Amino acid sequence: MADLVKTLLPWEDPEGFLGGLPAGIDAQYYAGGEPPALDAVEFYVPSYMGSSEVVEVVDQMPALKVVQTQTAGFENVLPHLREGVTLCNARGVHDASTAELAVGLILATYRRLPRAVQNQARGEWPSSYQELDDSLADRTVLILGYGSIGEALERRLVGFECDIIRVARRARDGVHPISDLPELLPKADVVVLLTPATDETRGMVDAKFLAQLKDGALLINVARGVIVDTDALIAELSTERIRAALDVTDPEPLPAGHPLWSAPNVLINPHRGGASTAFSPRVARLVRAQLERYANGEPLINVVAGPPR
Repeated sequence: MADLVKTLLPWEDPEGFLGGLPAGIDAQYYAGGEPPALDAVEFYVPSYMGSSEVVEVVDQMPALKVVQTQTAGFENVLPHLREGVTLCNARGVHDASTAELAVGLILATYRRLPRAVQNQARGEWPSSYQELDDSLADRTVLILGYGSIGEALERRLVGFECDIIRVARRARDGVHPISDLPELLPKADVVVLLTPATDETRGMVDAKFLAQLKDGALLINVARGVIVDTDALIAELSTERIRAALDVTDPEPLPAGHPLWSAPNVLINPHRGGASTAFSPRVARLVRAQLERYANGEPLINVVAGPPR
């Protein structure tokens, strides 16, 4: 009988969470703290949104062959990825949750839902409003980082009668390259950031980028905080020329007293893009399928770094 594949998984009952372990898999639990024996671990799934220790433990696994993240982003793992280790991300797992949140942030801002919450807390029913709420209908939404989440977002926006501009790193059919942004940004009523955090995208939403947005434009960040130059955003928000709704910030967590908290025209959500009931069943299907593929010697999916397996 072949040896079992030693895996390190972040669920105390991995068999229950995954709906059964594939044949040939031996699972240990680790989600932080003192790790179990690591010498023979070949396949590792770090806990979702865990502390840095759940990533740094990779350095203690000499037999490691695969790291499977539960996030689409993987920049925090790359510094610990030695030669020969394959890194897979969770492309597809967060599509529904993140796309839903992006729509929610747009609607919450456009229909002034934070104001309604504040009025409710005060027990106030305003007799009238001097201005109309914005509608998503007839607006142009630019999706910057048009991957699987961008596709999911577009599917949800179709019913709102808005126009979509798709932008990705490279041009393809129906999708503009990032180099077209100077001519596209002034056309957008809403810009949704969905790009990964890379050397190319860090700080790309800077003062120059923001200055190209039309008056009243809405910036939605459901990607990574470091994509936006926070100081530049605060400076632009202080003029009340544009608006923003942020699921992620830089720094994160956002410290008490940080000027972004009190900036005008901003709605801040504490990095909850993937945290919905849609997450668990999708990540369970992905991890179980990957374990099954690995145990059977079949090619893995979602490989983003290292050798294919």
